[in-house]
Amino acid sequence: MRNCAKDLSFFTGNNIVTLKRFSPERGHLVKNRSVALLLETSNAYSRGLLDGIIGFVQQHRSWSVYLPEQERGADPPDWLRRWKGDGIIARIETHEIARAVKATRLPVVDVSAGRFIEEIPWLETDDQKIASLAADHLLQCGFRNLAYCADPGFQWSVLREQQFARSVAEAGAQYFLHSSVPRTDSGYSWNRDRRSLLNWLRKLPRPVGIMACYDIKAQQLLAICRDEGIAVPDEVAVIGVDNDRRLCELCDPPLSSVVPNSWKTGFEAASLLDRMMTGEDVGNHPRLIPPLGVQTRQSTDVLAINDTDIVAALRLIRSKACDGVTVQQIVKQIPMSRRVFESRFQKLVGRTPHAEILRLRIDRCRQLLAETDLPLTEIARAAGFPHAEYLSVTFKREVGETPREFRNNNRSAQRNTPHEPNL
Repeated sequence: MRNCAKDLSFFTGNNIVTLKRFSPERGHLVKNRSVALLLETSNAYSRGLLDGIIGFVQQHRSWSVYLPEQERGADPPDWLRRWKGDGIIARIETHEIARAVKATRLPVVDVSAGRFIEEIPWLETDDQKIASLAADHLLQCGFRNLAYCADPGFQWSVLREQQFARSVAEAGAQYFLHSSVPRTDSGYSWNRDRRSLLNWLRKLPRPVGIMACYDIKAQQLLAICRDEGIAVPDEVAVIGVDNDRRLCELCDPPLSSVVPNSWKTGFEAASLLDRMMTGEDVGNHPRLIPPLGVQTRQSTDVLAINDTDIVAALRLIRSKACDGVTVQQIVKQIPMSRRVFESRFQKLVGRTPHAEILRLRIDRCRQLLAETDLPLTEIARAAGFPHAEYLSVTFKREVGETPREFRNNNRSAQRNTPHEPNL
């Protein structure tokens, strides 16, 4: 019979003590790995990383995990020099942390885009795909003026800005950039940053769609718009990154946000470290985890298109796509022929009405596969597909994975919890 006894771990000061389980088969105590996590816990992205690490440990290994309080950009903790562990997972975002981690001579997995230690493996969310999703979302809303609000102190913000600018240029739209003083800069001041943001907002042409580098910066933009009487989303639409649900819903209006797959990033980081601690050479090439989609809320709930018939059709499609609506049913509600409708829709939206309906259905399937344990028959019904077999074939063609493969590769910490609509 398999021995399912669990180890008991607890903290004493700066140390973790673990009572090892006894293995009857081997006749000796089983040595657990001792792993330190240098991750801040103050934001949703880092908590998602932790959830993924927890998922790996629960499924594969019993680790003794040390998770101290760690602020973003803080100096290396004193205990790290004396710590006698087996491996580290860290967000290495400063030269000081990089030097301290290297000095341990332990296996390390980096979960930051900073690349302060190029010779070690690193995992990160795919910042280019995140930016492309945000740009596509704002372009689909009809915006031809698009802007990016950056924090140049973080490499992931720089990568997102570069891709966002490329996406806007490829769409033939106007692009605008604001770089805030990095929050890690000793001269950072929220009051000064606010004045700079306000002056920038006043100069932007309207309507304009803005991608903020992450949800906190988006929240700041929305607060300024509210204080200055700038209409959101009609004059200024804002989308963030991280989908920190509490933060997004506290915004006024609630904030749309790109949803990174931080759970999978954490899970894969733990898997890599586990292999490294057994002596395997895993290489140092980047491993980028694509985002799950966009969670739409009121901050981008607008259609900046000067064609009332197409706007009406888009609203109808977005509200009824997962109810099984067809292009023919849409045409019956629009005062034009199907040929004229499809031509105007393609010109303004950038895809056919059928492609837009399919995109929304596939996005709904992605969400339900990642966040719930619903069987495929129920997911097909909820997303507007006639049956599970048709969904499987279509999903494989559009996504490149079967629904089962996608679910296994994108298991979310939110599974079995109520999901949000409209992802």
